[in-house]
Amino acid sequence: MGQTVLVVDDEQNIVNIIAFNLKKEGYEVLTAGDGEEAVEIVEKHQPDLILLDIMMPKMDGYEACRKIREKYNIPIIMLTARAEELDKVLGLEMGADDYVTKPFGTRELIARVKANLRRSVVKNEPAVEKGNVLKFGKLEIDLDKFEARKDGKVLELTYREFELLKFLAQNLRQVFSRETLLEKVWGYEYYGDVRTVDVTVRRLREKIEDNPGKPEYIITKRGVGYSFGVN
Repeated sequence: MGQTVLVVDDEQNIVNIIAFNLKKEGYEVLTAGDGEEAVEIVEKHQPDLILLDIMMPKMDGYEACRKIREKYNIPIIMLTARAEELDKVLGLEMGADDYVTKPFGTRELIARVKANLRRSVVKNEPAVEKGNVLKFGKLEIDLDKFEARKDGKVLELTYREFELLKFLAQNLRQVFSRETLLEKVWGYEYYGDVRTVDVTVRRLREKIEDNPGKPEYIITKRGVGYSFGVN
């Protein structure tokens, strides 16, 4: 059986179009018409990825995303008719991994789905060696288990947060521009929306740093970008 995608939108014609194209690509598809129904379906079926509209009745996409993130680390792509940067940033702040602005092309959407489903591929790939753990003081990045720990406690990171942390840690003391990080970590053209990197870095710092305002792990190189362990 293929991977399962939950499509959440109150416009049935949009749901039908997305579901049709996902099935053509071999995905199993579940559907919901509002945020409340989406949360219930996630509880029952735990899909591999969620396409989540923002403007919906009963419970909007922001609140549904927040509730899902309380229990599950499933990749979430927000679907929005709004192009304002604030709406995109708010979705990322709520824990979304990605967003697509309506109207979107089918090829673009499928590309985003495939890119965000890399998590399952990574987790199921055989490890090169056992005990493949990067250690930096109290912080451990376990590449085999696809998780990060601080003081022995597992951190609740989204897929993008973990991928960004892993990439920077594996390239210790190298400074990367936001554009380069979009290409290397997100894996596809993000149309220059570098704010995505800033939001993800901020959320990541809140989880791994003792004092996010004075980071010890992810350092900002003003005018250039970010690095791991460079002051």
